[in-house]
Amino acid sequence: MTRIRSAPLAPPRRCLAALAGLLLPLLLISAPQARAGCADFAQPGVEWRRCMMDGADLTDVDLTGAVLRDSSFKRADLSGSVLREVDARRAKFVSAKLLGVILDGADLARADLTSADLTGASLRNADLRGAKLYQTILRDADLTGARLDGADLLRADLSGARWVDGESICAEGSIGRCHMRKPPRAAATEG
Repeated sequence: MTRIRSAPLAPPRRCLAALAGLLLPLLLISAPQARAGCADFAQPGVEWRRCMMDGADLTDVDLTGAVLRDSSFKRADLSGSVLREVDARRAKFVSAKLLGVILDGADLARADLTSADLTGASLRNADLRGAKLYQTILRDADLTGARLDGADLLRADLSGARWVDGESICAEGSIGRCHMRKPPRAAATEG
């Protein structure tokens, strides 16, 4: 009778090391990317993705080109700040103060700006498709070239805002939609 001999078992540590060596590269490939540096200083190009900035004082800062996607700025004060070309898709600016902020070319698709105050803000060529602008104050804002497809403007105050055509100014009391100002009547000439 021939006896079949099995190979000696490798010590458990070697097996675990070999297994880890095989699995580690797979885990690193499929692992989600590291979260943004939410504690990084406010500066152009900063990456604050999925960050909680609720109630933050960010007045007069330059965040040009920053990535703010999926972040929360509820009740934050960004008045006087420059947010040109930011990626703020799905960001939450609920009840935020954005007085005179520059959001030219910003991607605010599906952002929530409910009850935010954007008085005097510049939103030239901003993407606001699907954005929640419920009860948002857009008085004297510049919406030239802005994309508003599917945006919720219910109860938004557009008084004095420059409309998307770049020429029309919304009349005082334009709530929920822009009522164009009537051109001034020419003075009647006496003949």
